Amino acid sequence: MIINAERLWQRLMRMAQIGAIAGDGVNRQALSAEEAASWRLMIDWAQASDLEVRRDAAGNLFVILPGTDRRAAPLLLGSHLDSQPTGGRFDGVYGVLAALEVLTVFRERGVQPACDVVAVSWMNEEGSRFAPGMMGSSLFAGARALSAVRAVTDEAGCSVGQALDALHRAVPLALYACPHPPAAYLEAHIEQATQLERAGATIGVVSGIQGKVTWQVTLRGERGHAGTVPMAQRRDVLRSFTAIAQRLYEEVGEADPAVMLTIGRIEMQPNAPSVIPDGLTFRIDLRHPDAGQLTALTATAERLMNEMASPCDIEFTRLSEAAPNDFSPELQQTIATSAGERGYPALSVLSAAGHDARYLATICPSAMIFIPCRAGISHAPEEWAEPEAVSAGAQVLLDVARRWSGL
Repeated sequence: MIINAERLWQRLMRMAQIGAIAGDGVNRQALSAEEAASWRLMIDWAQASDLEVRRDAAGNLFVILPGTDRRAAPLLLGSHLDSQPTGGRFDGVYGVLAALEVLTVFRERGVQPACDVVAVSWMNEEGSRFAPGMMGSSLFAGARALSAVRAVTDEAGCSVGQALDALHRAVPLALYACPHPPAAYLEAHIEQATQLERAGATIGVVSGIQGKVTWQVTLRGERGHAGTVPMAQRRDVLRSFTAIAQRLYEEVGEADPAVMLTIGRIEMQPNAPSVIPDGLTFRIDLRHPDAGQLTALTATAERLMNEMASPCDIEFTRLSEAAPNDFSPELQQTIATSAGERGYPALSVLSAAGHDARYLATICPSAMIFIPCRAGISHAPEEWAEPEAVSAGAQVLLDVARRWSGL
């Protein structure tokens, strides 16, 4: 069975029109009107192939090819439709549309798998509007409580619960009682790094995902006149922030070559000329592939924040914690075998970025298929994947799904 490469590419380009921004970018954030529009387009495509469409209470979208045994554990394929505010045309959506292509080909060939094969779009993978990300997949895996997630608010004060309810009113669908746990989960995705490109590989066989800790940090100082308060008497939150950031980069970010440290989403009050700022919030993203090292670096980061905040007050909260995880060796081997049979150069890689597969791996055999993206650029309008790589990744996804669904 062969995928329809042209159809998949055209669907990617069509979906990119929803939330399109300058420079070929996409702004299709979680639970927005744009994501609702992407649901409608998915539903149109699915129903045109006589596929079932359902959703769950967490805002996950399911397109289902029924198997011969509807009670059997299903095979899930997917990723996410939401994007960053200045996202690209491939991140997440490629995995969802590749999964839909697999189901469409199965339907066109008139085959029925032993179990349901399901294309999934997980709710709020990105975490750009509602933090933290990967809400839908973590809820599906039982790692978070729906009541707690529904209470999370965006910067405008809208809660996840309100946005979910609005989405379900705008796009009414029946609920899907997905048998738990799934038989397996597969996610196709652009690499968002340069290992495949540098190696000349078409397929990345992903061994696992590195661990991650994120913090929300708040500094409180004292507002004052920029021209009258002596430097020695100031409680300037920006000065404390720069001291914290410098030490974090030196003692955590440079601890070893595997560390990934990012400081971002910096907001300062009053952020006005001639006024000493008295409030500042920011986020820290820390990643490492080794669990022990991540634990040690987490402790170091929190010690440095407490030490360097003075004379300002500091509060910090861990928004998310995820240990490094390994993917199914059997699925990895099946991916590598399929790539070899198709003549696609393959490379084993570790995912530096987080993905929904992280949570699915806690409840069922899971794996990811990477394809190269130009210069590793992602979360940006310049994000690009070659059509040949797009089709290759989807073909491997189909081959693995065929083997694992009894076809």
